[in-house]
Amino acid sequence: MIISNLPPAHTFFFAHFKKLRSEPGAVTITDILTREERSALMAKVKGKNTKPEIYVRKYLFSKGFRYRINDPRYPGRPDIVLPKYRTAIFVHGCFWHGHKDCKYARLPSTNREFWGDKIRTNIERDKRNIELLEQEGWKVIVVWQCELRNRQLREERMKRLVEEIKANREPSDRSPRRNITDETEES
Repeated sequence: MIISNLPPAHTFFFAHFKKLRSEPGAVTITDILTREERSALMAKVKGKNTKPEIYVRKYLFSKGFRYRINDPRYPGRPDIVLPKYRTAIFVHGCFWHGHKDCKYARLPSTNREFWGDKIRTNIERDKRNIELLEQEGWKVIVVWQCELRNRQLREERMKRLVEEIKANREPSDRSPRRNITDETEES
């Protein structure tokens, strides 16, 4: 079976899952793909430039924010870095980053030990990276994928995001608006 000929994974899964769940006495099916096919499919899962990331970036750009993306100079390579505001933004998928109490963060019924370890490792790495950024004086904001699922949630979250960013604005030493004459008077 060729992976590229398969329908999108989520469409395929939900169409069959709903049908199976509605049948009385339905049994749980492990996987319809071979180990190699599943591996190839999972390898296509993107880590950068996901739809939620792109949505957040476009929104911020439309509001006049300028940023860097996936900058390797910062711990965890934040999805969006706003140097002017000393703010790093991570756009996390609920499943991959273990969003607590989120219905989209449930572990699969098969291979639970593997997925539990993987998600736990991701959560620990996220905490470590956030702590490192905060120690360096950065404000860290996490936007969860479930907060962007529909238009109303998206609009509310984006408004809050802009407020969170602006609340962190302090004149930095590198600010071009700094008045040099103030320094000479103090000396």
